[in-house]
Amino acid sequence: MSALASNANEHTREGRELIDTVVLQPGTGKAFELLAGQVMRIEQIEGNQCVDFNCFNLHDYKEFMHCGRTRTLHGINPTEGDFMWSAPPRERAMVYILRDTVKCNDVMFPRCSANVYETLYGLPVHTNCHDIQAEAQREYGLTPDDVHDSFNLFMATGVDGTKTYVTRQDSKPGDHVDLLALFDLLAVPNICGADVMKTSNYSIKPVKVSIFKATAEDLARVPAVPLGLASQRTPKDFKVKNIKVERELTRDAGYKPEFTNTPIKYDAFPIALSAEEVALFESVRLPVYGDDDGAALRDVVFNWWEENFLGKV
Repeated sequence: MSALASNANEHTREGRELIDTVVLQPGTGKAFELLAGQVMRIEQIEGNQCVDFNCFNLHDYKEFMHCGRTRTLHGINPTEGDFMWSAPPRERAMVYILRDTVKCNDVMFPRCSANVYETLYGLPVHTNCHDIQAEAQREYGLTPDDVHDSFNLFMATGVDGTKTYVTRQDSKPGDHVDLLALFDLLAVPNICGADVMKTSNYSIKPVKVSIFKATAEDLARVPAVPLGLASQRTPKDFKVKNIKVERELTRDAGYKPEFTNTPIKYDAFPIALSAEEVALFESVRLPVYGDDDGAALRDVVFNWWEENFLGKV
């Protein structure tokens, strides 16, 4: 336990038992063993600081937090009441966001890297999220190749037309996000190194990280999530049983393709439309399909189904 953990009283108003407290300095990060039922609080000290967060299954590092799956389920700005999900084929809820006092997070933008600063700013040596993450998780034997896109806490982003953007944030001292581990994790927060961008309002500042034991009330707040589904696959379900170690890629001469539901079969279903239905169809069909009435009609039907029934069946 760090010396800073002596300040426990200020963190026990929720009734949680404090396990440890660490202050992350600018340009640094740290890997923590965050066990099932523990809560990690990432807290602003000065305010306006973005924090990159990633996590791995402590017992199988190939299962890691996946921004794409999280973004699909919770949108580009996940917040309190949402989950962080692992990548396919695992696709499990890894973390539940218990508390978020700012509600300003992002899973759209990739982590910044050394290349960003060298190519855009002419700075070949600069603090950056990829290198900070890589160094922090090196403590557990992971390499720079094992870094994945991060959950960007306290990062204000959005979409303007077809363009994405990052803007200034307004988090204050004491603002925090509480993350509940749903199974044993290696959790790796780091101070975003972007001091020449709006991400952290053009500066980088320290952040406090505290780990607590979750209370019964915390655990009761977690919604039920699907577990044990056939689609949540682990190595025991893989056709290749041995995890590849060699970097060189060579062809498996004994490989035989086994694709699902192949060969694909097509059936034609004639659809008769009245004159009124044809007029309605023509008013909503998309020009991208040209003269292919079947493709245009399928688009209309599926789009209508998604808007009215997706997630409700």
